[in-house]
Amino acid sequence: MEKIVLYPSPGIGHLISMVELGKLLLSHSSSISITILIANFPSVSSSYSSYISSVSASFPSINFLSLPSVSLLLGDPINYENFEHILYEFLQSNSNNVKQSLESISVSSPVSAFIIDFFCYSAVEVSQSLKIPTYFFFTSGASALAFFLNFPVFDKIATDSYRNLMDSASFEIPGLFSVPASHMLEPMLDRGVSYHEFVKMAETMPKSDGIIVNTFESLEVKAVKGLKQGTCLPDTQIPPVYCIGPLFANRGGGAENNSEERHECLKWLDSQPSKSVVYLGFGSRGMFSKEQILEIALGLETSGVRFLWTVRAPPSEEKGANLSQPPDPDLDSILPEGFLDRTKDREAVDAGVPMVAWPLYVEQRFNKILIVEEIGIALPMDENEDWFVSSSEIEKRVKQILGSEGDVVRKQMLEMREKGKIALNEGQSSNVALTALMESWIH
Repeated sequence: MEKIVLYPSPGIGHLISMVELGKLLLSHSSSISITILIANFPSVSSSYSSYISSVSASFPSINFLSLPSVSLLLGDPINYENFEHILYEFLQSNSNNVKQSLESISVSSPVSAFIIDFFCYSAVEVSQSLKIPTYFFFTSGASALAFFLNFPVFDKIATDSYRNLMDSASFEIPGLFSVPASHMLEPMLDRGVSYHEFVKMAETMPKSDGIIVNTFESLEVKAVKGLKQGTCLPDTQIPPVYCIGPLFANRGGGAENNSEERHECLKWLDSQPSKSVVYLGFGSRGMFSKEQILEIALGLETSGVRFLWTVRAPPSEEKGANLSQPPDPDLDSILPEGFLDRTKDREAVDAGVPMVAWPLYVEQRFNKILIVEEIGIALPMDENEDWFVSSSEIEKRVKQILGSEGDVVRKQMLEMREKGKIALNEGQSSNVALTALMESWIH
């Protein structure tokens, strides 16, 4: 029985992605066991534990091991420059816990592979000191990986902060495309602690035994070729890149397949005409100011389209508030007066639906370039210089995505969905990559 240890960074999205990778590995081989290390981050939602319980019940070959608590070195979250600063330090402080866990798991037989999230780069030194094959799991695609790997190069090119270069500079990913300084990761716009952590992460990734990417070759042809041939990062040896995607949630069972009653939002969605609903979801950290929420509401109401909108409370002005879970939103106080009553009948790459790209955080501004200009599976949401989107722009884009322009994007998305399904078949690119990955750690 081969032992595989997975190490996601805190955050339900990162955990789900790593669990899906574990399910994929299990579907390919019955002779492995999966252990997922859970870092005890200061703020995790109740959905974290319920999700873990659901996976444990459905997949007994996936074990979860909680790491001991660690304290923030600077104490109060207000002493940190941003969320990423806290996250990187927290994961570095967990290095000794990771080492002890790997040693404990290895007592009866060696760990065949250690697969980590890119935020967990500080664990590479630990696992390699134990002579455990170590791989990064990168969920953002091949183009984004090429972008990240070039951070040390960009660091040498630009001596000023990216924030001061936003109106003038762009950075070339060799063989791919240019990225404006304004589309850099928000935590990297200023040369603080987080900036240097991202650069160190990018310097560490090539030192691993391989990089696993949640994409498929026909989706990002140029980027995959550039990574495999090394042309996107000259003068640096890139380890083997395994494009094993697309990963599908709830592979082989789980909470979605049990007898629980469907959520009322899904019931409402089932009752709507096909291709008639716009879904607005911005990720677990996607929050807007009250002013922007009002603009979204006005644009949706004026458009007349059916919509399903995940609304989060506006971010707190208090420094360090982003470490804690945001409160449930008071919809009556943040939405226009009477909005819920007036729209109550309209509210509520795997699915093959077109998208409108509205980037908010981390690498989403970069991803907007990719999915709008390079792959053509999304329409852009145009922002002003302060990254604010007007209600008229929102109204225009939601109408377009359900109209003829959306049909063009939908056709391209459906083509990519079919290519993704094919890539997973036996003998096709993602299946071959997965086989090569698992063969690489067999001693």
